[in-house]
Amino acid sequence: MHKSLVERDQSCIWHPFTAQTLAPPPLPVKRAKGTKIILEDGTEIIDAVSSWWVNIHGHGNEELAETLKQQALDLDHIIFAGFTHEPAVKLAEQLIPQLRGDLSRVFFSDNGSTANEIAIKMIIQYFYNKGIHTRKKVIAFEGAYHGDTFGALSMADRSPFSKPFEDYLFDVDFLPFPTEDNWEEVRTRMETLCQTEEYCAFIFEPLVQGASGMRMYKSEWLDELMGIAHNHGTLCIADEVMTGFYRTGELFATHHLKNNTPDIITMSKALTGGIMPLSLTICTNEIYNAYLTDDVLKTFFHGHSFTGNPLACAVASKSLEMLLSEERQAQIKNIVASHKAFKEKIKSTPFCKSVRQTGTILAIEYDSEKETSYFNSIKDELYKYFLSENVLLRPLGNVVYINTTYTITEEELEKVYAVIEKVFSKGISHVQNKISELT
Repeated sequence: MHKSLVERDQSCIWHPFTAQTLAPPPLPVKRAKGTKIILEDGTEIIDAVSSWWVNIHGHGNEELAETLKQQALDLDHIIFAGFTHEPAVKLAEQLIPQLRGDLSRVFFSDNGSTANEIAIKMIIQYFYNKGIHTRKKVIAFEGAYHGDTFGALSMADRSPFSKPFEDYLFDVDFLPFPTEDNWEEVRTRMETLCQTEEYCAFIFEPLVQGASGMRMYKSEWLDELMGIAHNHGTLCIADEVMTGFYRTGELFATHHLKNNTPDIITMSKALTGGIMPLSLTICTNEIYNAYLTDDVLKTFFHGHSFTGNPLACAVASKSLEMLLSEERQAQIKNIVASHKAFKEKIKSTPFCKSVRQTGTILAIEYDSEKETSYFNSIKDELYKYFLSENVLLRPLGNVVYINTTYTITEEELEKVYAVIEKVFSKGISHVQNKISELT
């Protein structure tokens, strides 16, 4: 008997962030083009979250596909220890001039969590190589998410995600997430921690915390916290995995800052336009110089089989060129303007608890009369409703957000807005029939 793709999937696949006995069967995708995900039955779904915030040039982009093809024919992969190649060097040469401060040494890996893992290892060993053994602690924000590997998980907010592993995570001191009401408390806490000179690193998602509900805070506050850290010798890691590549209206979110620059910046997701796994950990010469020694035991012993993969590097290089083009910059500005207009419209709807925007990221909190949380059950109802309208939006608890490809058409974006407005105007109970049809 012939099995469907979904049946075959369910006999052998373990999907991420999925409750195995509670989640509905996965949707079978045939292809994707532009902003549309096309299912086996021909249904077209608008990808309004750019497939976990990675796709910025649209699915099936021919320029990126051609770059990938040509690179595969020329050089698909080579060990990066003892060898180098044009795609990796070119990408580093393109990116470094775009960065602020003294960020000048590029280390390659394959995903955001690993990039942050590398960052904290670099800093810990930086102090070790310099013979400074008193700085062993880390500062992060409450609500932080930096990935799922052990080091990254340690620096993330303690949550049900990390509960099974708590005994294995290293201790981190968490600052309250900064708001108008607690800013003075946050600043004082940062000063108190840093003046002990026990902290090697302060890690943060600049301006926007993604996984905790697209929470946003002022660039001035981050600037001041980084200044406090630097004044006391604590190094700063900017986790730009989600916020990079114009998500906040600037190439990188830390470009909004006026006085301070990070000692390490990490990036992934949109780095390759969303079609290949690649991440970068870029540090200052100050950090790199601590590894310039004939003592082999002070080598940075880190890497993986696909470090500096030429295919991913070539695509990332092409993606950056496309991103900086006049056409793409105009599209980004249009999305920012459209979001601002919709923000004003949606904030007066009955079920809008709050709405916030930074650059191309728009987040709207649904007033469900329940605690704001990733595990708020309203997210499942909202997700099903949006899919019933052929729009992919994955709420973070009761927070509905748009973080789409930059090539989305005006018509497609208007449909996303209309679907959101309907549920925030009438409430989820009024669209239950649509959900029933889907299930």
